[in-house]
Amino acid sequence: MAHHGEQHYNLDQRFDFTAATKKSIMTVLVIGAILLGIGIVLAMTGGHHEEAGEAGGHAFHWYERLYANLWINNVFFTGIAIVGVFFFAIQFAAQAGWSAPLLRVMLSFGNWLPIAGILMIATFFLANHDLFHWTHSYLFDKNDPQYDSIIDGKGAFFYWPMEKGTFPIFYIARMVLFFGFWVFFFNKFKKISAQEDQLGGSSHWFKMRSWSAYFLVFFAVSSSISAWDWVMSIDTHWFSTLFGWYVFASWFVSGLSAITLLTIFLKGRGYLEMVNENHVHDLGKFVFGFSIFWTYLWFSQFLLIYYANIPEETVYYIERLSSDVYGGFIFVNIILNFFLPFLVLMTRDSKRHGVFLKVVCSILLVGHWIDFFLMVQPGTLGHNGGIGFMEVGLFLVYGSAVALVVLGGLAKKNLIAKNHPMLDESYHHHI
Repeated sequence: MAHHGEQHYNLDQRFDFTAATKKSIMTVLVIGAILLGIGIVLAMTGGHHEEAGEAGGHAFHWYERLYANLWINNVFFTGIAIVGVFFFAIQFAAQAGWSAPLLRVMLSFGNWLPIAGILMIATFFLANHDLFHWTHSYLFDKNDPQYDSIIDGKGAFFYWPMEKGTFPIFYIARMVLFFGFWVFFFNKFKKISAQEDQLGGSSHWFKMRSWSAYFLVFFAVSSSISAWDWVMSIDTHWFSTLFGWYVFASWFVSGLSAITLLTIFLKGRGYLEMVNENHVHDLGKFVFGFSIFWTYLWFSQFLLIYYANIPEETVYYIERLSSDVYGGFIFVNIILNFFLPFLVLMTRDSKRHGVFLKVVCSILLVGHWIDFFLMVQPGTLGHNGGIGFMEVGLFLVYGSAVALVVLGGLAKKNLIAKNHPMLDESYHHHI
């Protein structure tokens, strides 16, 4: 027991990942798997406009939709995992005291990163030709009638130092490098946290601050390049100079929403006694503020392309806005990710009460999944996409798997960094 002010808190508290909680998550996973199975059967039997030929004569196969959905969920949940580590590092770089009891909650999302890396690399090797147009070797052959000079011009970015159109070694190397370093930093943070719990003192805080600075520099570069690699390269002809920021913003709002939901969940179970409505208010402000930041980037990207009206730029929005499949989701995207959180979280009280934050953060997780759906499906599936049983099912499967991994990791260590030098400051946090 530790003494802070006039309060006694159990700082050796551990999260008990009960059988009932596991059963609830597994139930959602099974429901998701059933819906996914129904979606696959419907796609195989023509329920998802199977075999509708593309303009270029390419026959659509049901598994292409499955691959696209795997990629959407890989990218989306990878973002939530790395943002947990990123937000953790930010607290040390900024010398923040208010967040001391929440640090383990943030870091726990990094437990998904090793699995995310394996899934991402495996999915790329399984589905690269069905997801990424630039992986077809004929595009780089000047003697081939389908030669594409624009893609050929970008080929070195994917293939260097190998010959373009062979094996995308540079692309794969970046993917392995990014996940490798992200997992390395995550494990480093875990190790220093564990040492701090055992030994105390402020030296571990300073060590964590240094490692956080290194991580943030690496993250700044790797998050943008991964957005170009994993998402923007799907529409190989098109590019946006702020796309890395845009994907980061979508990831960040999703990650903040997940951190807030986990905090409220733990509070509801009687954990994190130190965390009061002031801490919850701060999380609410982050969610509110970065929802606006995401909207600013979405609108900046859209407005400049709309105003310039350059064909090779506008094609990205035309194929989404004018589509019977995706047109409506553009507006759903804006309503769920901007208007709803903006209007609901505008007041001070709404950011201090769990019920509002639970609703808004759950909506934002769905909304930003739709954001990634709109980034990936039009370029991979064309008019054969949409949201159906397969999409909902795989989202539930991934979400449940992430919940199991994150909560499992959280249960292995103390919930609160009990020797953090700023715990007392956090107890007195008031806004």
